[in-house]
Amino acid sequence: MDQILLQDALLSMTSHIIFIIITWKVLQAVNLDAFFRKGRIFEIRVLMILITIAIATSVSNFFLDLINWSNSLVYLF
Repeated sequence: MDQILLQDALLSMTSHIIFIIITWKVLQAVNLDAFFRKGRIFEIRVLMILITIAIATSVSNFFLDLINWSNSLVYLF
């Protein structure tokens, strides 16, 4: 039982980190400078970090749920 919990925890952490990296790389292409006043670099970076975490967590949770649901299909038959 502990082995299953360990695998789930490692899969979740790895998934979240991978999707955070992917989302951060994608958001680097977005020019948020147009929405802020000049010289607000710190605020832009903080907003990008928060947006990255929000998007990456949502996408990661979707894929983790999809994996769990597909594993539960075994009990259907």
